[in-house]
Amino acid sequence: MTDIKKLIIDGKEVEFTNEPNLLEVIRKAGMNVPTLCYRPDLTSFGACRLCVVEVEEPNGRRTINSSCTMPPQAGVKVYLNTERTRKIRKMVLELLLANHDRECTTCDKSGSCELQKYAEEYGIKHVKKYAPREEWSHIDDSSYALVRDNNKCILCGACVRACSEHQGLQVLGFANRGSKTVVEPMAGKPLAESECINCGQCAAVCPTGALTIKSEVDEVWKEITNPNKKVVVQFAPSVRVAIGEMFGLEPGENSTEKINAALRAIGFDLVFDTNFSADLTIMEEAHEFIDRLNNGGVLPMFTSCCPGWVRFLELQHPDMLPHLSTCKSPQGMLGAIIREYVPTYYKDITPENLVSVSIMPCTAKKYEAKRAQFKMADGRQEIDYVLTTQELGRMIKSAGIDFKSLKGEKPDSPFGKYTGAGTIFGVSGGVAEAAARTAYEVVTGETLKNVVIDEMRGTKRVKTVELDLKGTKLKVKIVNTLKEAEKCMREIKEGKADYQLLEVMACPGGCINGGGQPISCNDSNIKEERAKGLYTDDEQGQWRKSHENPEIKDLYAKHLEKPNSHKSHELLHTTYINKRKDCYISVGE
Repeated sequence: MTDIKKLIIDGKEVEFTNEPNLLEVIRKAGMNVPTLCYRPDLTSFGACRLCVVEVEEPNGRRTINSSCTMPPQAGVKVYLNTERTRKIRKMVLELLLANHDRECTTCDKSGSCELQKYAEEYGIKHVKKYAPREEWSHIDDSSYALVRDNNKCILCGACVRACSEHQGLQVLGFANRGSKTVVEPMAGKPLAESECINCGQCAAVCPTGALTIKSEVDEVWKEITNPNKKVVVQFAPSVRVAIGEMFGLEPGENSTEKINAALRAIGFDLVFDTNFSADLTIMEEAHEFIDRLNNGGVLPMFTSCCPGWVRFLELQHPDMLPHLSTCKSPQGMLGAIIREYVPTYYKDITPENLVSVSIMPCTAKKYEAKRAQFKMADGRQEIDYVLTTQELGRMIKSAGIDFKSLKGEKPDSPFGKYTGAGTIFGVSGGVAEAAARTAYEVVTGETLKNVVIDEMRGTKRVKTVELDLKGTKLKVKIVNTLKEAEKCMREIKEGKADYQLLEVMACPGGCINGGGQPISCNDSNIKEERAKGLYTDDEQGQWRKSHENPEIKDLYAKHLEKPNSHKSHELLHTTYINKRKDCYISVGE
């Protein structure tokens, strides 16, 4: 039985058990104090000192403590808003603002910047006590995915911890000392030249505009308003259960049909669903896996939907690339299908006037879309622009669309229908579960009646599941975050891996918590609510197995013949590249 203890917060008796720090006890009691550096999913750092509280010990001694680093103690009295604590917080905010580029109206984080929010709450109108910053840093916009602006960095260290604790990488770190301290990639390299995997988890935890998503909104608006262009859009599974948060809807609420309507209202000519190509991915990936299993292929096979994971392998473990499925991600597959076949279905669209846009929860998809392997035979990129969920939300707002009151609409055909298997791609374990549903029926020739595999569900970072396909025994391992994936690489290289399929997603919990999703860094429960939304969409779907999708069947019958055919390999599969500079093995093309 958990030991229940008590303390007093602002005169109210509060119980606590195993909370890691006083701040979590305060929040559990329905109260709060400001913080810029604390994130529930990361270790406490105590850098910003905004969360200070006054603590009276049983002996009557009063001290000032940062609540994010102080363990809760039975019997103490905690005061949240004393004259001393408010004075300290205001002083901290003024010091931060004095050293900050305060061009708030043109900052991408304006409206969601935590420093801006607290400055308003504490009534800071002028910063005159402290000398302003004298030197300004160069803005690093070298990356396809992210922009780094040290002029807005408050040295909270959240990005450094996210990179290290989620991904096991040290792309960002503290450099120099004293007033010269900065956060930057090793040796001051531009982000594009570092080993950054573009996952965006650093931007997701950044409380200011120091790390932001590299926006392509202006470019997309230019294409939409060009009368000579036809702009086609697709949107990913997890976008539908997160974008509503930007408009006051509950996390996990399914906004699929509202998104269809909003995209048309913005001016997109055709609206397709990436869930369709998630089904297509399963058709290709499940058959590839079965072929490897039956014919001595390289095992365990790795899923290849996550571009951050793919880049991690190319940079850190190129010798493991033969394990990767050759399937493109759902974004890449639908991008190729749109380029190849939309002009044959819609006579006013030609290869020359077609513009292809995708809406993704993931900043790494921006990088993926620019890869040389993701080009058509005529040299065009399969995807022209990638927008994140956040960027789409801003487009909807700037277009004056009342998202909450929108009447839902259906997607366009023939690439708009999807199954429940396609929609659960957005959560960790979803790819493996979707593949298992199809693999079972392909291997056994029998109908799978219970399609839910509970052991594969949830946002835990590691899951291992054993399956029995009517005598064919399979073991599947599912991990999210590359810190866990690195452990799997060691297992495999040491000959300790006893699984045949490995699903990896770089972001904690999967795409539902991607770096391009609405920011929820102080609420660790939101990703669970988003996951529930996808599972509910699966349960309510007309079809729940990818091979049951009638539009998938039609695509193979008319164009692709069968999974893993020569034509499908031309369009839907790819190769990978060794990008590790000190490793000279030859992998792929």
